[in-house]
Amino acid sequence: MIEPVTWTVVALATLLFLVAVVYAWRDRLLDDRLLALLALIEVGLLAQLVIGLFGLGDIDDSTEQATFAAYLVSLPVIPLGTGLLALKEKTRWAMGSLAVGAFAVAVMTARCLQIWTTYA
Repeated sequence: MIEPVTWTVVALATLLFLVAVVYAWRDRLLDDRLLALLALIEVGLLAQLVIGLFGLGDIDDSTEQATFAAYLVSLPVIPLGTGLLALKEKTRWAMGSLAVGAFAVAVMTARCLQIWTTYA
């Protein structure tokens, strides 16, 4: 994994979380800025997926290897799913789900880096 890309994804996901919470509080809907932020996060996650899967053999522990692979494969689905839900749902709960998805991306990406630096 590329550590600067990982920390950039964590920072962008944290920013998305905070903005989505503010949007939910103000009862605002998804706009182009949030979609652009989602796209940046998605590009970073796809880059990490490709790089991480190529380096999967460097992780010695098979349990952590399976966890790492599962996180890498499932991470790009989260922004897509929450983004589509936020586009279709026209209530403040759309921003709530976007905030939860962004928090999950930040935590799971940080965990991937923790596994990578410990075992690879």
